[in-house]
Amino acid sequence: MTEDRVAPALPEGRRAVLYALRRRGQASADDIARQLDMTVSGARQHLAALVDEGFAEATEMPRPPGQRGRAQLAYTVTDRADALFPKAYGELTNELLGYAAESDSGLVDTLFARRRDERIRHATERLARRRSLKSKVAELTRILDDDGYLATFEEPAPGVFRIIEHNCAIWAVAQRYGQACTSELDFIRAALPGAHVERVQHMVAGAPHCAYEVRARAATG
Repeated sequence: MTEDRVAPALPEGRRAVLYALRRRGQASADDIARQLDMTVSGARQHLAALVDEGFAEATEMPRPPGQRGRAQLAYTVTDRADALFPKAYGELTNELLGYAAESDSGLVDTLFARRRDERIRHATERLARRRSLKSKVAELTRILDDDGYLATFEEPAPGVFRIIEHNCAIWAVAQRYGQACTSELDFIRAALPGAHVERVQHMVAGAPHCAYEVRARAATG
């Protein structure tokens, strides 16, 4: 078994900028400055350092007609920065799951089901205090973020929400065991029993992140 990569240490401010950039997918220095409540020059310095270190890349944004001055840059996170984001010791987990599968072909399914059920229990307790679907989605997003998924949510249309996982905290496991992704979808659906939940983007299928569309179920009867 190869050893997990050790993430290099980053100064706190630069790490905050990197995480903000990962959450947004693509952003300018102005975007990062507004999000982190820092000066644009400060955001630009951190972004330039991340580019120099190979953790981000910059491309020129199209300039609006008639606009003069310096072209604005759009920044994105590179693959090299992947080791800087939360991971759950994927190689060790895969090794242990492999041993479990050798002992009992159904044990891996059982383990993922146990993990799903425990997450559902925890989420149900937290979401019980929320009334509206939006507040439940917001709280579930915080739970996913706490679990290392760098989760955000948006409301692209009234009553329609999209939960976005910008990082897969169990990426190495998800690539090998489809049960990981199935249990994630089952977990979100169980945590939001009054809503219809559909996965609309999937990292394992090549998308830049996983995304789930959430909408209230139509009343019947």
